Amino acid sequence: MNPVSGGGARARALDCISACSPDLLAYFERRTASADAADLLSETMLTAWRRIDDLPKDDIEARMWLFGVARRILANAERASVRRWKLAERLRGHLATHPHTHDDAQAIDVRDAVRRLPDDLRDLIGLVHWEGFTLEEAARIIGIPASTARGRYRNARRRLADMLLSPQAAGSSASASEGA
Repeated sequence: MNPVSGGGARARALDCISACSPDLLAYFERRTASADAADLLSETMLTAWRRIDDLPKDDIEARMWLFGVARRILANAERASVRRWKLAERLRGHLATHPHTHDDAQAIDVRDAVRRLPDDLRDLIGLVHWEGFTLEEAARIIGIPASTARGRYRNARRRLADMLLSPQAAGSSASASEGA
């Protein structure tokens, strides 16, 4: 049996990790936002526990080893943050050069009418027409039988047609759904 992975070694490793935790937390807090520091400390402790057999026996060496683990965890977190930032920048650039241009009067009227539908109908219409799911897939997402979805879909289409074809009906539908 490896002496480091024995019961006494586990207790020693736990003591070492616990003793270094305040210093490791301070290390992370000096280098990141304090909200991230606790997560990084947690990840460091988990990594150290998984690699318990690599923990040096000497206390000073063990502390240095834990800081080495912490440094690698921090470097990985920083690389991930840079990747997320670059992806967000690319997305912003794409949206700036390819703006969403469906804001003509008819599209605004349709979106308004859909917003005035009750939640269950609005979700179904949105999943089918805007998210591209089939009626059966939308039913599964919402958690209702397909037959119920078909009935709700017919009802939603009828209500939308009434709202879009008759301005008076649109106004009365809005007040009726607000009162419900």
